[in-house]
Amino acid sequence: MTITSAPTAPRARPPAGRRKVGLNARQNKAAFVFLAPWIIGMVCLTLGPILASFYLSLTDYDMFTAPEWIGGQNYVKMFSEDRRYFQALKVTFTYVFLSVPLKLAFALAIAMLLNRGLKGLGFYRSIYYLPSLLGGSVAVAIMWRQVFSYDGVINQFLLKFGISGPSWITSPDYALYTLVALAVWQFGSPMVIFLAGLKQIPQDVYDAAEVDGATPVRKFFAVTLPLLTPIIFFNFVMQTIGAFQAFTPAYIVSNGTGGPADSTLFYTLYLYEQAFTNFQMGYASAMAWVLVAIIAVVTAISFFSARYWVHYGDQR
Repeated sequence: MTITSAPTAPRARPPAGRRKVGLNARQNKAAFVFLAPWIIGMVCLTLGPILASFYLSLTDYDMFTAPEWIGGQNYVKMFSEDRRYFQALKVTFTYVFLSVPLKLAFALAIAMLLNRGLKGLGFYRSIYYLPSLLGGSVAVAIMWRQVFSYDGVINQFLLKFGISGPSWITSPDYALYTLVALAVWQFGSPMVIFLAGLKQIPQDVYDAAEVDGATPVRKFFAVTLPLLTPIIFFNFVMQTIGAFQAFTPAYIVSNGTGGPADSTLFYTLYLYEQAFTNFQMGYASAMAWVLVAIIAVVTAISFFSARYWVHYGDQR
C-alpha cells in the first residue's frame, strides 16, 4: 500500500508592481555602491573645502592659531585699503582682455589653414597642440623667461637687424605682454576645437556662396563665422575662465613677486602671496571667493550676450 502525499499548493508570486519596486531598489543600491567613491570624494575633497574656505574668508586666520571671527572685514579691507589688490585686478583683466581674443583669432587662423586638406594633417595638428599640453608646466615658463631675457633669442634675432631690444621680462612696460604672447602661443586646444567645427560645415554652403559670386573674404564673414559662433562661444568661455586662473607663467617669470613694479601681479599670484607668504589665509580665502564671483559674472554676461550673436540650428 503506497501513501501519496497531498499535492502542495503553488507558491503565490508577488504582484508585478511589488516585483518592479524590489528590482528598482536593488538597482539603486548597486548604483549607490558604484557612486560612493565619487560622492565621498566630492564631499571630502570639494564640498568640504569650499565650505571651509567660505568660513575662513570671514575670519582672521594665519594657519598657526585658531581662526578668529571678524565677519566681512576681509572684504572691506580688500576694496578700501589694499592698493595692490586693485593692481592685481587691473593686471588680470588686462591679461584676459588681450590674451583671449588674440589666442582665439590665432587658433581660428591656424585651424582654417589646416582645414584646406593639407597632407600630414595629423602631424601638424599634434605639433600645434603640443604647446597646450605643456602650457601649465614650469619648464615652459622657464624657457619663456630665457627667450625674452636681455640676451635671449628675441634680442639675438633683433640684433641681426641692428635693433637693441630691452630686457622684456624686467621692464614694466613689456613684462605683461610677454605673458600674453605665451598664452597666444598655447593656442592648440581651441585650434583643435575650431578645426572640428570647420569640418562640420557642409561644402555645398560654400559652393552656393561661390555661385552667388562671394569672394573668400565674403564667404568667411557670411558663412564660416556665423556657422562657427557656437564653437567660438564655447572656446571664449573656456579660455576666459582659464585666463582668470592663470598662475604658473607669472610666478616663474617674476620669481613669485609679480614684478617688475607689480606689472605681472596676477590675481592668483597675489592670492598665493597672501596665503603662503604673508600667511593671511583668511584674507586669501576672501580673495578666492571674489574671484569666483568675478568669473561667474563674466560668464553670465557672456551667456546673456550669446543670444544676440550665437546662431544655433541646423547648419544645412
